[in-house]
Amino acid sequence: MEADERVPAGQTGDGLFSRGRLITAGAILAVLVAMGLDTTVVEIGSDEDLRQAAFDPDAFGQAEFPRISEAVRGRAVEAVFLAEAIAEDKNAAIESYGTKGGIGAYMPVQLEAVVGEGKSGIFDLTIEGMPEGTRVRLQTGPAINGTELRDITGDIIFGAFKNQIEFQDAGAGINRAMASEVLANLDRDTLTGKSVSVVGVFNLISAKNWLITPVSLEVEE
Repeated sequence: MEADERVPAGQTGDGLFSRGRLITAGAILAVLVAMGLDTTVVEIGSDEDLRQAAFDPDAFGQAEFPRISEAVRGRAVEAVFLAEAIAEDKNAAIESYGTKGGIGAYMPVQLEAVVGEGKSGIFDLTIEGMPEGTRVRLQTGPAINGTELRDITGDIIFGAFKNQIEFQDAGAGINRAMASEVLANLDRDTLTGKSVSVVGVFNLISAKNWLITPVSLEVEE
C-alpha cells in the first residue's frame, strides 16, 4: 500500500494522531494551571467566606448595635449645653462633639424631658433650659427611620458593602436591633406626660429642629 501523500516522509498517521493528542493535552493542562493560579481557596467560616455569603442586615444590626450604643453613651453631650454650643458656633460644636455626614452631622445627646403629644410614634419633648424655639422630638417606632445609628461612629462606610442597597439595609438592620432592645416594651399610648431619660443621636441639619433616635430610653413610672 502506498503511503498517504499528506503524511510527511518518515512519519506515520498514527504518529501525527499521537502528537495531536499531546498538543491537546498540553493545552488543557495549561488552561487548568491558569485557572488554578486565578482561584482563591475560601475556608468555610473565614472572613472571606462570610463576605461571599448573602448579606444579612438583621445579623449585622444585632452584631453592631451594642458597640454603637456604647459609643453613643460614651460621647453623649447634655442637651442644653449642646444646644448652646451649636448656637454659638455650629461648626465648632460639630468638630468637638459630632460626626460629619454627607448632609449635616450626627450628634450624640443625652437629656431628661417631659413627653408631649405624639404622632406616628414621634413625640415632642419639653426640656428645661433649652433655648427658646428649639424643637426636640423623639422617634419611638414601631418603624425607625434614618441612618443616624449607622453613621454616628464614622466607621461603617459605603466601601465595605457590595452596593448602595446593602449599605441602606445595614442601617435598617441596626435600627431594628435597637428597636428590639430599647423599644420592645414601650407603651406609646401612655407615654405623653411622662418623664423620660434619653440617650440618642440626631442629624444636625437645622439647629432648631432635632429628631432623636434613641440608644437608651428610660420612662419614669
